[in-house]
Amino acid sequence: METLNLSNLTIDIIRKDIKNMHLAVYPPNGRIRLSAPKNTDNEMMRLFAISKISWIKKHIKNFETQPRETPREFISGESYYLLGKRYLLKVIEHNEVPKVVLKHKTLELYVRPDTSSEKREAIIEEWYRNQLKALVPKLIEKWEKVIGVQSNAYGIKKMRTKWGTCNTTAKRIWLNLELAKKPIECIEFIIAHELVHLLERSHNDRFVSYMNEFMPKWRFYREELNNLPFRYVNWKY
Repeated sequence: METLNLSNLTIDIIRKDIKNMHLAVYPPNGRIRLSAPKNTDNEMMRLFAISKISWIKKHIKNFETQPRETPREFISGESYYLLGKRYLLKVIEHNEVPKVVLKHKTLELYVRPDTSSEKREAIIEEWYRNQLKALVPKLIEKWEKVIGVQSNAYGIKKMRTKWGTCNTTAKRIWLNLELAKKPIECIEFIIAHELVHLLERSHNDRFVSYMNEFMPKWRFYREELNNLPFRYVNWKY
């Protein structure tokens, strides 16, 4: 991968079949990516990046000061979130099929004795996945009608640097499993964002105009989402 070193920053260069250059800064540690048309010369990319230095540093600072969840051991007393609401985990041992039961203020995890923390994590992640599966289709249908597009499929997976993606050719959107923990308006923002990519692939002025039209408060929801704690991950980059 090409890189550009500028003002003590390393910027990854991605050459794509696009018309304009775009910069993005990704959580959790402020990885920077510059997408540029395939034939853009290096000096043009350098000058473009220089013009965005203050914007880049602002976003990196935001990520550095953003709270992180502490590492989870999947034991009683830990905090877990569903749709923005906090629950305390209560681990209950039994000799039946593992399950998760949501109560008023607690999340009850039923597991067999001596179940490892890795297995407990897998059980809870599957429960989160099922919560999203029960919610997402109706939200996609809602925003398809608002935006006037039709997707072919959606999927849920763990993603390190994105809340969602859209394969515009297959008309398939992917959602980050971590969204199950976030307020529903944040989930709707990501769904609307990815569906708008079926009208405009790039994050250009046309894309922003569509977002302003279909979800006038989208910037507020983006800010809310990006200010919520990140899940603890042993990041390797």
